Amino acid sequence: MKAGLVTFFHIHHYGAVLQACATQRAVEQLGGTCEIFNYYVNQNNALFRRPTGIGSAAADAHTALHYRAMKERYDRFEEFSARNLRLSPRYESADALRAAPPCDVYLSGSDQIWNPKIFPDGRFDPVFFSAFAQGRRIAYAPSFGVPRIPDGMEDELRGYLSGFSHLSARETRGQAIIREIAGREVPVVLDPTLLLRQEDWSALAAQPERTGGYILCYCISRPGALEPYIRRLHEETGLPIVQLCGIRQRVHPKAQCVFSAGPAEFLALFRGASYVCTNSFHGTVFSLQFQKPFFTAVSPAELAAPEQSRIFSLLDRLGLSGRIIGKGDAAGPADPIDWPAASARLEAERRKSLAYLRAALYDEPFAPEEEPSAPADAALPRLAPRTGCTGCTACAAICPKGAIAMERDREGFAYPSVDPAACVRCGRCTSVCPALHEKKPHPLPAVFAAWNRDDTVRRDSTSGGLFTLLAQDTLQSGGVVFGAALDANLRLRHTACFSEEELRRLRGAKYVQSDLTGVYREVRELLKSRPVLFTGTPCQVDGLYHFLGCRPENLTTCDLVCQGVPSPGVWEDMVRSMEARRRRSLQTVRFRNKVGGWKDSHLTLLYKDGSAESAPLFQTEWGRAFGRALFLRPCCHRCPYSSMSRVGDFTLGDFWGLRPDELPDQQELGVSLLIVNTQHASHIFDRLPLGRQPFPPERAIAGNPRLASPIAPAPDRAAFFAAYALEPFEEVRRKFFRLPSLPVQLASKALSPELKAKLRAKLKK
Repeated sequence: MKAGLVTFFHIHHYGAVLQACATQRAVEQLGGTCEIFNYYVNQNNALFRRPTGIGSAAADAHTALHYRAMKERYDRFEEFSARNLRLSPRYESADALRAAPPCDVYLSGSDQIWNPKIFPDGRFDPVFFSAFAQGRRIAYAPSFGVPRIPDGMEDELRGYLSGFSHLSARETRGQAIIREIAGREVPVVLDPTLLLRQEDWSALAAQPERTGGYILCYCISRPGALEPYIRRLHEETGLPIVQLCGIRQRVHPKAQCVFSAGPAEFLALFRGASYVCTNSFHGTVFSLQFQKPFFTAVSPAELAAPEQSRIFSLLDRLGLSGRIIGKGDAAGPADPIDWPAASARLEAERRKSLAYLRAALYDEPFAPEEEPSAPADAALPRLAPRTGCTGCTACAAICPKGAIAMERDREGFAYPSVDPAACVRCGRCTSVCPALHEKKPHPLPAVFAAWNRDDTVRRDSTSGGLFTLLAQDTLQSGGVVFGAALDANLRLRHTACFSEEELRRLRGAKYVQSDLTGVYREVRELLKSRPVLFTGTPCQVDGLYHFLGCRPENLTTCDLVCQGVPSPGVWEDMVRSMEARRRRSLQTVRFRNKVGGWKDSHLTLLYKDGSAESAPLFQTEWGRAFGRALFLRPCCHRCPYSSMSRVGDFTLGDFWGLRPDELPDQQELGVSLLIVNTQHASHIFDRLPLGRQPFPPERAIAGNPRLASPIAPAPDRAAFFAAYALEPFEEVRRKFFRLPSLPVQLASKALSPELKAKLRAKLKK
């Protein structure tokens, strides 16, 4: 049986060459022969490139400085390919390939061969779907490399996929795309480099050029979150740092850069390493193959949507997702890897992937092995994944045995932890988890600009003082009000207020996630005898409704327009830092004080000695870090509540975006955005003594983008939390919270928003 392989191999990239080699050898180990179609696709390996700007000129200058090593690398790639890849004659078009000698089967894969964005015209290349083939077509582990297929290309892709007898994908996102486009269920299989075993790769590795242990760093982009791990490993082990250069900038001042490695030397460097720090998929793969303690960093987009990440897809299956750093459950530098367990999982995945490849090659049906199910009495209940868990505490509150505790992770956020010994597997926690249930759409609400007519209250509030009116309405009916307040230790907790005198501590925005421990149960008990107003973020309101299992008539809820919730752990460290630097104890904090007016809110610190400090919020360290979403909970970046379909009876926020001629007499003291979402809220709204003016819903969205979509994570979020987990807080604060230089601040004020957007787009290229 002769297979013709269409894949990337020509470019001098370690992963491309090694995956092509692995696919060819895997086919041969299964009894076939395999020839790689030598198809040229815009892949330039020239040491010096055509100048396109400052970046390419700098790269050429660097190459000139290291010419001997770079030329050696080039020669080693060519030598490795000539020695280990069986190539056809060269073809430069689909027409030429149609005239090639026929094969028994045409194999597409692996790598991002189905990613339209990497080709010059931004379209699929039919060759990589074996569209030229005269025989049966199969696919092994191709990747689309994009979260979704560009508009207008779905029918084209559907046509290509229809010609395959056997399809598979390398990542779960690719599996979903094939399901959506072609309506076919396909397996997720291993990258070809994992089909071979450690001994296979050792046989292909060069002789070691280094003796003794070392920390191998292989980064194909800036190290970011890896930097504190590299520093800590170097400090604690004393081992030298060897940098296999994907990027050319040093990852550490003492890194010994290697520019001359070809594929065989690449393998030798991984085989000889004591530790590996990488942000490369194949760097992760060969850490696994050679069983090296490793740490992997991924992009912010992958952290926000791990289901679209090939690194998450692989390490989840092996039980090693904790080796991905910059998140709350990341392993520490000294945490060991359970290699026997990981190897057993890898071998099981390898068997399944080879079984699929065999079935595809020989045109047999493929039925994956059934996963052994855990005994019913051993399986713990299913809770939300970490990227979806809001920390609402509904699961812990509903547990009849107290088997669920909310425990903080390395990012300072609380997540449910189940005690297997106490859990009775009743499933009530699963049934009340909002993240595991689809959100029900609600009718388009009524939108108002509104304000409290009592100017004293309004001055003491964040915006228009509407919360106080809602709270007074409840209290005057003999009810109880729940909201967030800072306690004596400046920790934010939800608490109950039974009188108007207590309301002041609930007023105002607090840019920290509040603790709801015990609150849902307290609300349930109070609802048996009196009205309750509960105010919180949308996820907290939704958690309450799921916990109660209904919408009681005497419960009124008010959700907030929320940008995202900052880490309580980081906030508490910030409080200690401020107290240590000022050598004074804080009494309380007002996150948005109107000393400069509604549109120039200040962060005000009040100390126990009677002194105070105040500065514009976004000119303070905390305000700027919050504003750029540096330390928000992971679920905030994919928040399902960022829409006009609200869960609370009311929604409260600031009515940003008012023109100077709109409510000019009210803007200095603050104007609230009030959204009336339910009939219950409408009845209350009609009796509130407030000033109001209706607006169309699109005006609410224009001033509050979080009513339409969640906020993106800061590019350095993972780097911040990796440092936060390992380094003294003062060092982390100075590095990540510092204000920009004075020239940058002046430029920021002078540039228009449009020009800033253009500059940001330019810098991302």
